[in-house]
Amino acid sequence: MSQERIRSFIAVDLDDAEIKSRISKAQHDLEATGASLKLVQPEIMHLTLRFLGEIPQSTLQRIIESMGTLRFQPFEVEFSGIGVFPNPRRISVIWVGITKGQEQLETIFQQLEPKIRQLGLPPDSKGFSPHMTIARVRSGLNKEALAKSVESMRETQFGKMNATAVRLKKSTLTPRGPIYTTIHEVTPS
Repeated sequence: MSQERIRSFIAVDLDDAEIKSRISKAQHDLEATGASLKLVQPEIMHLTLRFLGEIPQSTLQRIIESMGTLRFQPFEVEFSGIGVFPNPRRISVIWVGITKGQEQLETIFQQLEPKIRQLGLPPDSKGFSPHMTIARVRSGLNKEALAKSVESMRETQFGKMNATAVRLKKSTLTPRGPIYTTIHEVTPS
């Protein structure tokens, strides 16, 4: 088997067109502040359960096998509110929050994490915090206006969707942005 290294992660994709449209409008409102943002394209939005990094093909195969033991039922995820990392004075990432479905996402993460650690992958230094990244900040340009815009959307409701699959994704970085390809999918058991 090839030892090519593949940048990958495990996620729940945002599969609802209406929610994507609402988030896209919020992204444009954020962009209107004049801040220097790199927006996440709506078609690739997802909830990362576990970033794996660049791993060998053989490890990827073992992760696919581990994913076969996942047990979950379809569950509702509610997207609500916009927040930031690390804080409003120094914004580097803008995200949409999860107000329903956190427990189920956490349960799936808890099923996956020990298996991933057994394969020798280090724990994610950021820990598990269910959210969906919608933009990255490139510079401090117009940061006050950006912070005000984020604050004004703190309670915005984006909608609910049913989560029916956990996917192992390949991430190919390109100058135009990442391209995500589904390598493996697990559905409710």
